[in-house]
Amino acid sequence: MSILIDHQKQNNLSNASVPPLHVRWLGNVHYRDALAVQESLFTNGQDNYLLLMEHSHVFTLGVNGDEANILTDPQSIGAEVVRVKRGGDVTYHGPGQLVGYPILTVPGKRGGGMADTAAYVASVEQLIIDALKELGLSNCGRISQYPGVWIDPQGRSPRKVAAIGVRLSRGRSMHGFAINVDTDMSYFDVIVPCGIEGKKVTSLEQEGFKISLRDVTDVISDLAISNWAGKNSDRADVAWKVRLNDLSAFTRGEGPGSRPMHARATAHDPDLAISVPAPQVPLKRKPQWMKVKANFGPEYRKIKQTMRNNQLVTVCEEAGCPNIYECWNDGTATFMVLGDRCTRACGFCLINTQKPLPADPDEPRRVADAVNTMGLEYAVVTMVARDDLSDGGAQQVADTIHAIRKSSPSTKVEILISDLKGDPSALEKVFSSEPDVLNHNVETVLSLQRYVRPSASYARSLAVLCRAKQHGLTTKTSIMVGLGETKKEVFTLLKDLSQIGVDIVTIGQYLSPTSNHLPVQRWWTPEEFKELQIHGESMGITHIESSPLTRSSYHAKQSEISVHAT
Repeated sequence: MSILIDHQKQNNLSNASVPPLHVRWLGNVHYRDALAVQESLFTNGQDNYLLLMEHSHVFTLGVNGDEANILTDPQSIGAEVVRVKRGGDVTYHGPGQLVGYPILTVPGKRGGGMADTAAYVASVEQLIIDALKELGLSNCGRISQYPGVWIDPQGRSPRKVAAIGVRLSRGRSMHGFAINVDTDMSYFDVIVPCGIEGKKVTSLEQEGFKISLRDVTDVISDLAISNWAGKNSDRADVAWKVRLNDLSAFTRGEGPGSRPMHARATAHDPDLAISVPAPQVPLKRKPQWMKVKANFGPEYRKIKQTMRNNQLVTVCEEAGCPNIYECWNDGTATFMVLGDRCTRACGFCLINTQKPLPADPDEPRRVADAVNTMGLEYAVVTMVARDDLSDGGAQQVADTIHAIRKSSPSTKVEILISDLKGDPSALEKVFSSEPDVLNHNVETVLSLQRYVRPSASYARSLAVLCRAKQHGLTTKTSIMVGLGETKKEVFTLLKDLSQIGVDIVTIGQYLSPTSNHLPVQRWWTPEEFKELQIHGESMGITHIESSPLTRSSYHAKQSEISVHAT
């Protein structure tokens, strides 16, 4: 049976036999990041997803698309061109357009033959037609020879309001649809949309319907879950609006070690996601399980001296890690390259945000010397975000890995990187250096991303992990709790990580570094951390390190051994 060929029949089906659908509103996402996440869910994932988002200006071409249908130099109008494995010709994506990517297991007789593909396209068209009718746009429908959804389809002047281009292979779908809500339609003037001469393209706004993108998203989400999904479906959104005052004082440029927000390269629009309420009552002092006794043992002093002799920085010190005594006395430390000044100012992080100094070309050698001197079997190297550098610091990271390999060939290397602005060439520099573990932290649940780290994004972080996995690397990420998230939201995050194939996850209690940083909303108990571990591993994540004091590099060596022992 094809999905939703007959809308009424599908509505009457028992949801008991239909898998759940995970709907995600991801905000404004770069096309290449969305594509990386799609490809992972399409290839590795088993669950059904509907990814909803806007894109920055981009023209996409199907497999057989004709570049001659792009009538101008895309760079001259601030757009890029990406050729993708889907049907159709050229289309445009940009702000004000709701883009949806259903990644579904599509029931059918031929696992993706022409008949199944046609039926699936019809089901997507029907979803959009039903949504638009629910929003009050009754005169919309199909034109048989032209996929998509049209206004006045049987009239003298049909106008396309939604484009569709999909790929269906082995019963699994990717790519999807784009609905023009309040899109800048001038971008369609410089292409032959979908390669169809003489057919007009329109938007809901041009048709006189003043409907918000959020309203369209809500209706599409509800209908998709109703028509395509079984029980236990869920929806999670990146926050739709963040006000400047919702951000921490540190992010706004207040407090020691920070610069005014307008001076930072990563400053965001002041009309940024839903307001996150402060705790209703003041939190009590740290519970007993969060208290750590200082232990300045011999190994601690030895590592501290080695770092000073080599003029190196550790994230252990810079981020105020509570495990510094345990780890250093165990002979392990996390090196931080590219200096001690970050170009971002996340609301949870203690690292200095003053103007960074130039990258030190001798730093990789000094890190390698320290690893050799300490006789480490396992070295962890992290970095500050360096958005001021053309490659985000990727070459320095790669050089550090190469230097460690040269001086200590048997040492395993874990690297914890920033998102490198999602730049494929920068990421490839790091991936090609073949770290034993590629770590990039997603940090928090979807709804709190813009509040906690306004210069990053959930989709981009997932895309970094997806690309690393596609390169064949062991992947790892870290989550903080205690920022106001619910247990259900953490479970949702773990579901997403499991479906893109992340191997290792660390989960720990957030601690506010200063009064200028985000407040702790609640203390999660050791029993709850154990529950998160059991739940995540039951989803297929190979190893989860979860406890109140767990940090990204905590028990890093043991985690890597655990993954490769399975």
